[in-house]
Amino acid sequence: MNAVIELLNSHRSIRKFTDQPIPQETLKTLVQAGQAAATSSFIQACTVIQVNDQDKRSQLMECSGGQAYVAEAPVFLVLCADMQRLKLACDMNDADMQSGFTEQFITSTVDVALFAQNLVIAAESLGLGIVYIGGIRNQIARVSELLELPELVYPVFGLCLGYPDQNPEVKPRLPVDVVLKQDSYNDSNDGDTIAEYDKAVREYYNTRTGGNKEMSWSEQMSGMLVKEARPHMLAFLKERGFLLR
Repeated sequence: MNAVIELLNSHRSIRKFTDQPIPQETLKTLVQAGQAAATSSFIQACTVIQVNDQDKRSQLMECSGGQAYVAEAPVFLVLCADMQRLKLACDMNDADMQSGFTEQFITSTVDVALFAQNLVIAAESLGLGIVYIGGIRNQIARVSELLELPELVYPVFGLCLGYPDQNPEVKPRLPVDVVLKQDSYNDSNDGDTIAEYDKAVREYYNTRTGGNKEMSWSEQMSGMLVKEARPHMLAFLKERGFLLR
């Protein structure tokens, strides 16, 4: 263990923030830390939109299912997968960009995730708290319109940043033996291990601050995965120029 690993293992989602502002220079430093993440073939396909306009923040809150911290957090960012900038690079060199490939969707989306995690770790190292907002994909077309996103750009998730005004417990993760496999995929013992993990998750939900949730991990996942998962996404992404081939 060292300080970096301890920081990583202490991650919690923060949904209540103080009024203390985040200096813009600090935010730029965090974005630079995000830029330092690995990027597929140097494409650097992440664009970050800082949303300051309070009316837009309120509309984005509505789009994300009424999560109040979207409007209230000192900083709200929307992280976008951006292949439009790559098209600009091609245009600058009189090259005809071949777009719409599934691989381009994967690499640009992975770029955003790596960028965001670097930014988040840097933020937490400065005492800031964060929560990812995947809920902006509930009304992704409206979000894209609000942010005036062009073709070949889509919003992957939002990110709230601020100084924490709460101290939630760390949520237990799956046992490493379920996640780390040797040489091939073998889940023959995973059921028993997950059953034990379910007990730990149920205990966490029962005892966490302000919590009275009675649910295990497998129950939570099975309840979620029997429902449709934003079925509008495929048509939207194709309309934006992704996943065409």
